[in-house]
Amino acid sequence: MSNMFAMPNVPSTTSVLSTYTAFAASAMLVKTMLNEVQAMTSQLIPQKLQQKILSSLGGLFRNSCQLTLIIEEYNGFSINEIYQASEVYLSTRITPSIDQLKVSKAHREKNLFVTINKGQKIMDVFEGIHLVWEFVCKETQNTVVDYENYSESTEKSEHRSVVLSFDKRYQEKVLKTYLPYVLERSKAIKEENKVVKLHSLGTFNGDFSGGPWGSINLDHPSTFDTLAMDPILKQELMDDLDRFVKRRDFYKRIGKPWKRGYLLYGPPGTGKSSLIAAMANHLKFDIYDLELTSLRSNSDLRRLLTSTANRSILVIEDIDCSIELQDRQYAGHNNGDSQLTLSGLLNFIDGLWSSCGDERIIVFTTNHKDKLDPALLRPGRMDMHIHMSYCTASGFKILASNYLKIKSHCLFTVIERLIRKWK
Repeated sequence: MSNMFAMPNVPSTTSVLSTYTAFAASAMLVKTMLNEVQAMTSQLIPQKLQQKILSSLGGLFRNSCQLTLIIEEYNGFSINEIYQASEVYLSTRITPSIDQLKVSKAHREKNLFVTINKGQKIMDVFEGIHLVWEFVCKETQNTVVDYENYSESTEKSEHRSVVLSFDKRYQEKVLKTYLPYVLERSKAIKEENKVVKLHSLGTFNGDFSGGPWGSINLDHPSTFDTLAMDPILKQELMDDLDRFVKRRDFYKRIGKPWKRGYLLYGPPGTGKSSLIAAMANHLKFDIYDLELTSLRSNSDLRRLLTSTANRSILVIEDIDCSIELQDRQYAGHNNGDSQLTLSGLLNFIDGLWSSCGDERIIVFTTNHKDKLDPALLRPGRMDMHIHMSYCTASGFKILASNYLKIKSHCLFTVIERLIRKWK
């Protein structure tokens, strides 16, 4: 009977400790070998073979030695600059070992944009540190409610991110040296291949997880050379723009957001849109075309502001008739965030929310300057007022050069006299 209840053979404490010590020693030996292999492969073995060796050996210690950084496309409402930078940087690190690539080319762009597809990995080496990048994309479905028609619809949105994995020992160096290097390299690459974009507001339902803006290349050929406007006024505007982009330290010193406001006013068809395109082409700034009629509240306006990039021009056309703004004196009687008010617009121009970003230009256009609230027009909100008049004599000469390639003609004097008489 006593044998029926006998305890099974249990290893002694000494044997358990001995086994654990032997395992730990073996693990340390393999880890040391892995580090030596990393050093050796970076010099002697082709990169494609490096990736396979390190990928296989790295799995032994992935859970204990690897640190993973998740870099999402959006940081709350704002664009994550590290995500954008990594996407550009990784396009220069693609090797033949990658199985799937995404290729795109916008109209009139010189080069193809090539990036990895979801689930694919890119290995990079930086000062002896081996890093693994992976692109992750998750689709979600959102319910959009149309309150006017009492209906619901479902829309798909993508949540994009990149995942960066590396040895934990190099955390400080990756955060303080490698990622800033990625940011600087991507900035240089983008400047080399800069194509001005025109961003417009997509279907807006308050969900910014996938970004509210869609974009295309700005193919507008307008430049200050081809623009038919008063040459003195044109030069003043060019000087003002050039001065603005060089004054980062000035704005910081005086405690003001690095932004500039322009009001373009005058009759329809006098070239306001062409001037905006010329400003964008001159500065290589993207344009964000903001339709106020698409917004329902001040909070929507703030979210859109924070989702625009630096070095950009935000355009609100026909401000006098694009939306009926609630007067400031009545805005306090309602929930200020539940509707789009003049106070909300003013705060967006030069209040606390105007400091969300650097090197921003805001352009308002109107056919009737006299219909605008004086609060919109003061310096600090609209710093420069530009009157877009009908064609002048100098403007006609530019048009003749653009359209007919005529630099001088005997009729120019007659036409100039007629234009002055008509004005």
